[in-house]
Amino acid sequence: MRLFDPDNRNRNARTARLYALYELAYTAVDFAAAVQFVIGSLLFFDRATEDLGIWLFVTGSICFALRPTVHFLREIHYWRIGKVETLAGMAQE
Repeated sequence: MRLFDPDNRNRNARTARLYALYELAYTAVDFAAAVQFVIGSLLFFDRATEDLGIWLFVTGSICFALRPTVHFLREIHYWRIGKVETLAGMAQE
């Protein structure tokens, strides 16, 4: 199993399920970032809420940084599954 191989998600039912779960996490992070940026932008219209707007931009930026992290973790998870399957195959020989 190679990292970032598009076929990893179709190897078996377990990897298909993992793909779906990681895509759900990716979408949730993406949505959270977008909402925080929109709300943060609106809060910049009033000086009284400007500080909260800044914090929403910071947390939204952290969410955007999490996006590639979610994909990388998924690929590591696939890789670990492949290693376990390889070891299980060797044990059966």
